[in-house]
Amino acid sequence: MPTEIGYEVALAAVRFVVIGDIVGRPGRRALRRLLPGLLHETGAEMVIANGENAAGGNGITRAVAAELFGAGVDVITTGNHVWDQKEALELLDEEARILRPANYPAGTPGQGWQVYRTRSGRAVAIVNLAGRVFQADLDCPFRLAHALVEEIRPRTPIILIDFHAEATSEKQAFAWYMDGRVSAVVGTHTHVQTSDARVLPGGTAYITDLGMTGPRDSVIGVKKELVIRKFLTQMPVRFEVAGGAVQMDGVVIDVDAETGRALDIRAVRCLLEAGEDSG
Repeated sequence: MPTEIGYEVALAAVRFVVIGDIVGRPGRRALRRLLPGLLHETGAEMVIANGENAAGGNGITRAVAAELFGAGVDVITTGNHVWDQKEALELLDEEARILRPANYPAGTPGQGWQVYRTRSGRAVAIVNLAGRVFQADLDCPFRLAHALVEEIRPRTPIILIDFHAEATSEKQAFAWYMDGRVSAVVGTHTHVQTSDARVLPGGTAYITDLGMTGPRDSVIGVKKELVIRKFLTQMPVRFEVAGGAVQMDGVVIDVDAETGRALDIRAVRCLLEAGEDSG
């Protein structure tokens, strides 16, 4: 088991770094500057990152995806903003390392889950699902997840789910429903890291929201004065990604390679001050 201080890896454990929603150019810069150090410190075998806001704060493009992969990301998950850039329609059919929520209707471009290999050759399934509370009325993520796990289990016991959802209650209910069936359920979408990272009794690592990789002094990545104006006036406001100091939020998860049970999860936040934010 990992020690309280440091990142020693348990024998027969697979370690993952999972990064919260990357927002625009500042988020990509934070990832590029901060991820190498975290990988060096943790020795993680795979990096999963949510990239649905990585292109100018909305959607993803080929160039942006290439930048994320070049920074060390192995698999990109997404959510409801995945279609905000037109080229995503073809990109998701072409690039197996980018996932969209599996509970979109049949015939939607791309795929919602895939089995990948870690740097040591371990088979790992990554599943992307979207919640339905305050979002689009997609297929039931609970029932679909149950069916997918039955399909995936013969291929690998290590299954990580990015549950892209708005409501805390839906995220928690989903995690409890999947406890003992998957290695981890990590929430994305709300961009605010929660303090509830834990391993549930059945062996599933969980956090309600990974947080955000992007501008620290912002409102979920947007210039704060624009969001305040929106609340004050209730008038349409064109949002812009903020600048300045950046942060990279996420978790480090250890999973037993044989059983797929989570051994440990810890939240991380790496900071890059404005004066260092170049290159």
